[in-house]
Formats: sequence, C-alpha cells, structure tokens
Amino acid sequence: MRMTTVLVALTATATATATATAATAAEAPQLRPDQAEFRALFKELVETNTAHSSGNCTVAAERMAARLKAAGFSDQELVLFATPEAPKDGGLVATLQGTSKALKPMLLLAHIDVVEAKREDWVRDPFTFIEENGNYYGRGVVDDKAMAAVWTDALIRFRKEGFRPKRTIRMALTCGEETTGVFNGAEWLTTNRRDLMDAAFVLNEGGEGLTDGKGKLVSQNLQVGEKTYRDFVLTTTNPGGHSSIPVRDNALYQMAEALLKVRDYEFPLMMSDTTRTFFERAGPMRGGDLGAAMVALARNPQDKAAEAIVNTDRGYHSTLRTTCVATMQQGGHAENALPQSVTANVNCRIFPGVSASEVQAALTKAIDDPGVKIAPKIAAAPVALPPPLDPKIVGPIEKLSAKYFPGVPVLPSMATGATDAIYFGASKVPVYGVPGIWVDPDYNGIHGLDERIEIRSLMTGRDYLYDLVKVLASTE
Repeated sequence: MRMTTVLVALTATATATATATAATAAEAPQLRPDQAEFRALFKELVETNTAHSSGNCTVAAERMAARLKAAGFSDQELVLFATPEAPKDGGLVATLQGTSKALKPMLLLAHIDVVEAKREDWVRDPFTFIEENGNYYGRGVVDDKAMAAVWTDALIRFRKEGFRPKRTIRMALTCGEETTGVFNGAEWLTTNRRDLMDAAFVLNEGGEGLTDGKGKLVSQNLQVGEKTYRDFVLTTTNPGGHSSIPVRDNALYQMAEALLKVRDYEFPLMMSDTTRTFFERAGPMRGGDLGAAMVALARNPQDKAAEAIVNTDRGYHSTLRTTCVATMQQGGHAENALPQSVTANVNCRIFPGVSASEVQAALTKAIDDPGVKIAPKIAAAPVALPPPLDPKIVGPIEKLSAKYFPGVPVLPSMATGATDAIYFGASKVPVYGVPGIWVDPDYNGIHGLDERIEIRSLMTGRDYLYDLVKVLASTE
C-alpha cells in the first residue's frame, strides 16, 4: 500500500456508542490454540525479508505454499510463479475449488513485499518479529503481511474443516506493490495468467478500522475507490563551472524555486459519491466545528468557509483533491563545482477521473519556468475503477461488522494512495478494500519506523475476515 486509506480519528465524545473493541496496547490477549498456530505463520512471514533491495518474495511465497500443502492442498491447487528477469519477486496463487460451475470465483489479494527498513533507524530489528506491550512489531505487520497471513490462514482452516464453498476461492500473494517500476506480480498475473485472476470480485487491502488513539474503535472503513499513483521527474540543467566563482544561475537554486512552487500549488476541491457519503456520515460522529464543516461541505462543495475548516486536517485535505509533493532530489557532480544537472521526484496522488496529463499541465503552469523540464517517470500507468456499492458485498460486510464491532459504523472511503487494484481496471473486476483490522491515528508506523499491529486487532480482524470470506463464498 503506497499509503493507507486517509481517514482521521473521530473524537471520543462522538463514540459513546462504540464498544471498547480495541483494548489498551498494554494488554496482551491470551491466544486460543488456533490463534497460536496463526501467530507462527504470521511470524514466519514477517521474518522473511521481502524488501526490494535485500529481500526475497519468492521465498516468502514458497513458505506459504508449504504451509498450504501441509494442510492438504495439492500441487495442482498451488501455482508458484516467478520470471527469469525477476527471480526474487515471485508469488503464489492458491485455489479452493467451489461446487458451483456457474459462479465466478472470488479472489483474495495481498502483497507480500514491504517498504524498505533500515536497522539503524528502528528501535527494534525490522525483520525480527517482536511482541511488546500488546503489539507485534516488524516491517509489514500491517502493510500488507497481516492480510496475506489472514488469507493464507483462512484457506488452511477451510481445508482442515472440510469446508466446500459454493464459489471457488482463489488467493494471490504477489510482490512489487511497494516499489514503482519493478516487476509487479498482480500486473504480471492479470496480463499473463488471466485464467487465475478472473473473478466476480476481489477482496484487497485499503479498508481498515480506526481508533481514537485511546483504545476505542470508532469506525470500520470499506474502500470503494482510490487515487491514481504517478511520479513526475523534474530536471534542471546548467553549464556549471568552478564553485569559487558562483553565479545566480544555478541548477540547484532553479530546482529549489520550482519545488517551492509545487509546495504552494493547491489543486481544486473535488468530490465523488464515495467521499461525499463519507463526509456526510462521518461529520456528525466527529462533532464540533470540523464535523459541522464536513457535513456542510458534503452538501455544498462550493462552501469555502467549510472547506477552510476541513482543510485543517491533513487527511481530509488530501481526500478532497489531487496532491503532489516533492519526495526525492539528486544533483551536482562534485563538491567544488557548480551543478550541471539536478533532478527531483514529485509524487502525485490523482483524484479519480483526473488524467495524468492534466496534472502534468497543472504542474507546468504552477512552476512557470521553461527551464524546468517535467516528465512522467513511467509513460503509462493503469487506473483503478471505483467499484459499485454492491449490496451482495456490502451487506455481509456490514452484518458481520455489527457482530464483531457492535455500535461501530462501516463507512465508505476512498484511498488517497494506490494499491494493486489498479491492475483490475481493464477487466472491470470490482476490488474492495475490506475492513476488519484496525489501526491508530498515527497509522502504526506504516511505511515508517517501528511498524506495529495491536494483537487484538490482528486476531479479531482474522476472525472477522474468515467469516466474511466464508459467507461470500457460500452465497450467489
């Protein structure tokens, strides 16, 4: 997940009806025997380094396949894949055959690669599974190895129980979601093995629960759409020269001025049916001036006073528009020379319905300097299509949520980041980011330092998602 679904913590006063589903982080729950088995699977996956620079997704996929085979899956039901060009970026597709030939399969999707993590930056070793203060720590414990482990565990449980679904259940564990421009397993499968990826619908990352940071679960969020991820490369060039005789015409200064203009440019407010519904429902829960402004903005997107208040929350600000931000810069060739070339990466999260060319044109106009060249890092990229709020999918999600998280609303949400859902746009297969596992307002160190997941969150979410898959696989 290049960025988690952007939602914000609702105030405790707005959650009086929410039960204390999430316990305080200091409380470690007693595990059932089946949960202890799941913990071992999860630990093995987390401790298998799958960062692009130093890890190996192929090994992680093979280890999950071995567990499935030990549970009774045959070689024909397990497809391990990798390419000669990217031998460490392999993945796994597992199939639990359904009894109905008329129903299309459902697909459980999760990526097993993780964001880079440097040991010197972390308090704990990022690739050692550590239990502490009611949490599990390690790179990927939330993004996205929790879901990968839950899906693998669910198939193991189904096979051991002798469960025969009406609808075929497939699971795809893939690599490459976290790193732009490398081999992506979901992309490769949808292009080269459509027979394995063709589905009635996909359950994916992107949805999640959110606490108030004090142990109260305040919402469960169902992702029904996401922004498009695009990187643009800015380049400035200059003849350079000796650093002892500096001039104002400096490629670094020119780039700095361009990036400040990117910082100051504000893309216009936009709303979709999903985000409008979210603000309308979440506003009364939030309460106060911000909550009132959320409702007002949902009713009238032209309300500038309401927009100004909502924009004070950086998560909501991002939900309302396309955003672009400088993330990397490189330049110069010697410490004692004027730079001849400088490049910078500007990462954009594009609101659904807006093209990359429109964003590039807006950046060009905002920078207003012909000496700054702007080009997309990748010439073309797929776009995710927002799925419909299908009652056959949403209904069971809400019903089971009421069972596991009584009093906690299910809110439709749009992810401000991007997931592998983009690779299903061309085939028009709807992809839903399912709720269940919850995080705190700081997003638990996802993509950052000392990533953690609350044990109660993982174990409760595991049971919820297991039941959800079983229900969806048993109905037409």
